[in-house]
Amino acid sequence: MPPRPYVLLSCATSADGYLDDASPRRLVLSGPADLDRVDEVRAGCDAIMVGAQTVRKDNPRLLIRDPRRRARRAARGLPQHPARVTLTGTGDLNPRANFFAPGAPRLVYCATPALPRARANLRAQAVLIDAGDPLSLGVILEDLAERGVARLLVEGGAQLLGEFLAQDLADEFHLAIAPFFLADPQSAPRLNLPAPANPQVPASPQVPASPQVPGNPSGPSNPMTLAEAGRVEEMVLLRYLLGPGGPDHRFLRWAVELSRLCPPSASAFSVGAVIVGEDGEVLATGFSREQEDHDHAEEVALRKLVPGKLGPDPRLRHATIYSSLVPCGARASRPLTCVQHIVAAGIPRVVFAWREPALFTAGEGAEQLRAAGVAVTEVPELAGRAKAVNAHLIGR
Repeated sequence: MPPRPYVLLSCATSADGYLDDASPRRLVLSGPADLDRVDEVRAGCDAIMVGAQTVRKDNPRLLIRDPRRRARRAARGLPQHPARVTLTGTGDLNPRANFFAPGAPRLVYCATPALPRARANLRAQAVLIDAGDPLSLGVILEDLAERGVARLLVEGGAQLLGEFLAQDLADEFHLAIAPFFLADPQSAPRLNLPAPANPQVPASPQVPASPQVPGNPSGPSNPMTLAEAGRVEEMVLLRYLLGPGGPDHRFLRWAVELSRLCPPSASAFSVGAVIVGEDGEVLATGFSREQEDHDHAEEVALRKLVPGKLGPDPRLRHATIYSSLVPCGARASRPLTCVQHIVAAGIPRVVFAWREPALFTAGEGAEQLRAAGVAVTEVPELAGRAKAVNAHLIGR
């Protein structure tokens, strides 16, 4: 397994950046369409994390609502609902909260001094894990990976979201913006990163903090990568990619995560692909077997650009295709390989994570692409993630 899960942060704010108002009752910022979108995101994750304050104040259920999504998870051999995860520095949790209801595994990460109180409060209601003193998100993520959590959704609250951003531990950020203002600067929570821990850094707003300074890893000199901007009813959804390595690594990590959506197969790899235009716009995505049983990820993405055929698109002349596995140079299921599709479409650049092992074909896609004049970039440090998705084929 990778050293830590792929971490996706999700939140909704008012137009002026508030996550909630100051009233005792939770303010629902999202409409029905956005709540359904979040339900879809939950269905693609192994675990959902919220802070202990969110458990106490909002009492969330953290379940997948749509029975069709639960059925799809079951068909893939997954529990109907993701595991629930929280962390506490005090152990002050109510065992009657919705978080501890049956239906999904419950994991509670405690600061070392809080373990006795948490044990007394929760008894057998959850698995308690010592997360150090003080609590360490790094330790928590390592432990989740060891428990088989490959994809973690973090839904709040404000402090927890800020800590993940400040410690550069997030890979993706979904920000839904509601069409109204709260205008409550005194006490309402908003999405804020913790103050930089380095006292040498000036606090002046005219001097932006370095991206290496804790508290501002995605600052002006290292901005997030915009992957999607769309309308969800009256809300705006912004989807950003984060993490080290710049856009190439970020888009490639996203392609690897798309491969987790592939219907299982004992005779074909699970692959994800993302096509990005010259200006950074995501043109299309695809994953293996997304539309038809013998689909490869790259041909699905190309098919979406030109419905009904795989003909050239002018935008592809300066595009990059990111694939979790090197595009195939040989295949038995269809007459054209992914290399041939890419060359015919005129895509000048391919970035991939994992070289195809000699399990089904010889795996010479990279060499064929280079021979056709395509620029090929291999990112071997992400190969382990792509390989882990296909562990059932090649063994761990």
